[in-house]
Amino acid sequence: MSELPPYDDSSESGESEPRDPIGLFDEIVAAETDRDPDLAVIEAGSRTLRARGSAAERADVPARPADPEIDRALREVEAELATRWGETKLEPSVSRIAALMDVLGEPQRAYPSIHITGTNGKTSTARMIEALLGAFDLRTGRYTSPHVQSVTERISLDGTPVSAERFIETYEDIKPYVEMVDSQQEYRLSFFEVLTAMAYAAFADAPVDVAVVEVGMGGSWDATNVIDGAVAVVTPIDLDHTDRLGTTPGEIATEKAGIVKQDATVILAQQPVDAAQVLLKKAVEVDATVAREGLEFGVVARQVAVGGQLVTLRGLGGEYEEVFLPLHGAYQAHNAAVALAAVEAFFGVGAAHAQSLDIDTVRKAFASVTSPGRLEIVRRSPTVVLDAAHNPAGARATAEAVSEVFDFSRLIGVVGASADKNVRGLLEAFEPIFSEVVVTRNSSHRAMDVDELAGIAVEIFGEDRVQVEPRLDDAIEAAITLAEEEGEYTGGGVLVTGSVITVGEARLLLGRR
Repeated sequence: MSELPPYDDSSESGESEPRDPIGLFDEIVAAETDRDPDLAVIEAGSRTLRARGSAAERADVPARPADPEIDRALREVEAELATRWGETKLEPSVSRIAALMDVLGEPQRAYPSIHITGTNGKTSTARMIEALLGAFDLRTGRYTSPHVQSVTERISLDGTPVSAERFIETYEDIKPYVEMVDSQQEYRLSFFEVLTAMAYAAFADAPVDVAVVEVGMGGSWDATNVIDGAVAVVTPIDLDHTDRLGTTPGEIATEKAGIVKQDATVILAQQPVDAAQVLLKKAVEVDATVAREGLEFGVVARQVAVGGQLVTLRGLGGEYEEVFLPLHGAYQAHNAAVALAAVEAFFGVGAAHAQSLDIDTVRKAFASVTSPGRLEIVRRSPTVVLDAAHNPAGARATAEAVSEVFDFSRLIGVVGASADKNVRGLLEAFEPIFSEVVVTRNSSHRAMDVDELAGIAVEIFGEDRVQVEPRLDDAIEAAITLAEEEGEYTGGGVLVTGSVITVGEARLLLGRR
């Protein structure tokens, strides 16, 4: 059986012998019983990963601060945030965040914004937009969610997550105002609302030239929707969060259309017909300009390349040939087309002028893009891939990409999903490509019970193709063993998926190779 990467904790504990990473992970999680389970897991994983890989490899996913005092201060901030409503408990209103912005002096008005909604692809698209803007010498702020490993990932300046020190300082700066608003509202500001305010304040303080902002959920009443995005981006809409947003793409689009503001430019990815109708109607109502994938812009050609794909994109100002994108899957090429159109719209291409962006700068930007936890290879022999697909549409896109990019003779799935997701649809999407599936759970309180997950999996895969491992580390070990059964030189692989949290924990446990 293959072992997880070793971890030497001697630098922190004073011990001469290396600590077992799984034991350390469990120890830290168990010690954090008074905190939000998600934050405890993130902290535990970050601490077990600290010594692994180079700094460059982990630039997008910062570990815990090395300085004990800073680490302590960050834990205190995380603990305070964890006392607030989590991201799955919502009161659909922007009144609280608007009140907070008012007492903070409207920091979100200090810079133009590109606002992104949709069901899948938001974070990858945001990262691409950020890379393009940065390549054209603009200072950027990016706000995305959820995070893979560290809460500080959510707020980035110039493509890099804010430091723990800056995260703490920003929280302390706005804390008195948060408490003031709390005292005046029926409900306290939520975890996501406070983080959103922190992002907007940090961007104003930097200051940034442009903010790239991803909604948390929906659009109209999402906490981010106190900005007036000059460019509104809608990635593909599908069924997710149906209990809150609607049961059809059209109903969901009604909520997401709320980010489209007066006289904005709307960049629409390919959409279901009913969703497109809703979005186009909203654009007409507010005199917004619309650019649609497949008509005004799109993917002209793509081919698989080593480490990613080579694409030709048609933008609002012309074609951009031979652009290397170091991400896998057709859906990432479509995300790239959306991101390019959004940046062109921001610069006025297609409206103020027809000249395309500098091709060399565009190529350089796309070549630098990363998207942790999205078809990310974290181990070889056998290959272990992480992907944060957590709904049927995302799973279908991932399955298609895996079939295109990898020549696995035997692919073992490791699936840990959240209880509030369409798990049956997710498993059905993966069934054609998984030889076997190991069902497990992550450490979040939102995780589906492993026996319930196993029951659904058996219905879809059959009993002989399902293995149950309640612990994620055991599940990964079991999957690796299954993938190796055909021999060292055969094409066995492992795909860990089902939840951003599952992928984040797996990434921490496995490290970067």
